Amino acid sequence: MSLPRIAIDAMGGDEGVRVMVSGAALARRRHEQFNFLLVGDETRIKAALDDHPNMRQASEILHCEDVVAGDEKPSRALRRAKTTSMGLAINAVKAGDCGAAVSGGNTGALMAMSKLALRTMPGIDRPALAALLPTLEEHDVIMLDLGANTDADARNLVQFAIMGAEYSRIATGLEMPRVRLLNIGTEDIKGTEEVQEASQRLRDATGLALRFEGFVEADKINRGDVDVVVTDGFSGNIALKAIEGSARFVTDLLKTAFRSSIRSKVGFLISRPATELLRHHLDPNNHNGGVFLGLNGVVVKSHGSANDHGVANAVAVTARLLEANITERIAAGLAELGEDALRDNGSAKNGATGEADAK
Repeated sequence: MSLPRIAIDAMGGDEGVRVMVSGAALARRRHEQFNFLLVGDETRIKAALDDHPNMRQASEILHCEDVVAGDEKPSRALRRAKTTSMGLAINAVKAGDCGAAVSGGNTGALMAMSKLALRTMPGIDRPALAALLPTLEEHDVIMLDLGANTDADARNLVQFAIMGAEYSRIATGLEMPRVRLLNIGTEDIKGTEEVQEASQRLRDATGLALRFEGFVEADKINRGDVDVVVTDGFSGNIALKAIEGSARFVTDLLKTAFRSSIRSKVGFLISRPATELLRHHLDPNNHNGGVFLGLNGVVVKSHGSANDHGVANAVAVTARLLEANITERIAAGLAELGEDALRDNGSAKNGATGEADAK
């Protein structure tokens, strides 16, 4: 099966061209139907392609030397959307030259450019950043929003739930994903007015291809008891960084413990298969690829520090979304819910959209 081309912002990410091209090449070795538009400095891209002959026939280069800096304000990056590698990759999706865009660059700029160029799809007020996180069970958990919006009202949270459930079906194959709202407790009386109202709307909704199971606390996100966790971008970004920080703390603590004595080093050799499994499970490269859901097009954010394996996983996520027609599926989910359940009763705030600061 042939897929629409994927635009790669080859200049984005901590290492830029080398890793982005190498990751795309690795993805294509796994799936030969992938074709790419590589956006960035032509000389550097051609040099990188010398190490990946499998990419030459599958890639076109769009020359661009201008790059969005990792610490650049989204408002400034927006003014250079027509000259930067990130902006040109997104515009290729808008023009229909590519089916999706992948970038490892500035998250806030990517969100702002994507929203301006592609617009939100009918029935969606704000796009949300969603990602896969590891759990103790067989399936990963989808979490959104992870930073595209600093706040969210009840209507937004309901929309996020529908989008997250559709993504979960694509990523995990589950027909009826279990959806919960992130909260400070699982009791019905806990939480803000927005969270309470969103919970009631989801409980009252009929016809949705999801199971709404109330609230989840942050320490239960990775237990495997929930398939989709829904929250505002401020809380979601904090929770995500706390999870990532805890994972790094555990791995660093184990390294220190195993180096502390001869006996510990022997213990490490004996337990190495288990520790390697732990390392693999916690490696963010194995879950790389955040998705901006709710746009009229597919845009995927690769972690700025991702290696070639991580970039390949982000490309694979992109391909799955293209194959499954994620936009059409979200539209169908919104139609099932109906306008009454989405109507804003004015009780929740509609503050300005904020951008994530993670690279």
